[in-house]
Amino acid sequence: MQQQNKDKKKKKDERDLRTPPSLASGGIPDPTPAYQQLSALPPLALKEPRKLLVVIDLNGTLLHRPNKRHPSRFVERPHARQFLAYCIDVFHVVIWSSAKPANVASMCNQLLTGEQRSRVVAIWARDKFGLTPTDFVARTQCYKRLHVLWADPAVAASHPDAARGVRWSQQDTVLIDDSLEKARSERHNLVEIPEFVSSSDNDGAVATEVADILPQVHDYINECASQANVSAFIRERPFRALPTSQLLLGMASRPER
Repeated sequence: MQQQNKDKKKKKDERDLRTPPSLASGGIPDPTPAYQQLSALPPLALKEPRKLLVVIDLNGTLLHRPNKRHPSRFVERPHARQFLAYCIDVFHVVIWSSAKPANVASMCNQLLTGEQRSRVVAIWARDKFGLTPTDFVARTQCYKRLHVLWADPAVAASHPDAARGVRWSQQDTVLIDDSLEKARSERHNLVEIPEFVSSSDNDGAVATEVADILPQVHDYINECASQANVSAFIRERPFRALPTSQLLLGMASRPER
C-alpha cells in the first residue's frame, strides 16, 4: 500500500511538471520595485470596510476535476457555491483560471446561476495569459499578472470610483488561488489556500477535505476589506488555514458598507 501511494504521488508529480513560458509569452515575471515598495509599508486599518476586487481561481480552489477523460465532471469544494455567492454579493469578482475556455465555461455553469454570472466582472480562461499558440497547448506554467487584469478596460470600469479615474490596484485586490507560483508578480495579494483534491469510491468522485477552508477565507478577506493597503496586510499577516474549523463563520452575514 505504501509503495502504491508513492507510485501515485510520482505519477502526479510527473503530470504536474510545467515548462516556463517563452519570452514571447511574457517569460517568468518578477514583482516591480514599485510593487515591492508599496507592499513593504506598514498595514493601516480603515474605520469602515470597502469594496475589493476578488480574483478567484477554479480548479484546485473551488472544485476539482478527478478524471480528465470526463472534462465536464467536477467535484465541488465544501461551501464553494455559498462562498462564491457571498463574494459576488459583497465584492467585485473576477474568475480567472488557466484551464481552456470550454472547461472554464463548464465549471462556471456548474457553480453559478445565470443571474450570478451576469454580476461577475469578468471570466478569464487560458486565452487571457498572453501565451503563444505553442505555449497555449503545452503544459506551460501560467502566471496571473494582476497588473494585466487591472489594465483591462472592463475590469477597470468596475471600480466604484472609476468615474473619478480610480483603478483597482494592489491596495484593494485579493487573488484566491492554490498556487503561490502563479502569483509570482504580485504575491502579497495572494490568499494561498491548500489545493483541493478528491478521491473516488464505488459511487464516483467524492470530496475528501476535512477542514472548512472557504469559511476561513471568507473571514480573512473581510479583514482585508478593512485595510487601506491589502498587499501590506497580506505581507505582514498572510492567510494560514487552520486544520479544523468551528464552522460558526456565518457566510450569510454581510459586513456594513
